[in-house]
Amino acid sequence: MNLETRKLTFIQEFVRLQNEDIVIDLEKLLHKQKAELISKELKPISIEEFKNDIDKSFDDFKNGNIISGKNL
Repeated sequence: MNLETRKLTFIQEFVRLQNEDIVIDLEKLLHKQKAELISKELKPISIEEFKNDIDKSFDDFKNGNIISGKNL
């Protein structure tokens, strides 16, 4: 069974659930697994990369390459 078929089967079973405790547990598991996946993908940057990013940010600001957060 491929991933798409497994997801569809899971969704069908999930929709049929009548027990809120099971839904809550599945939500918790999903959030936990997603957080763990994200933390595995995060990699620290070097101090040099960090300084370069800051310098680029200052250059972008000086050159008007910015988007105001006030309008978001």
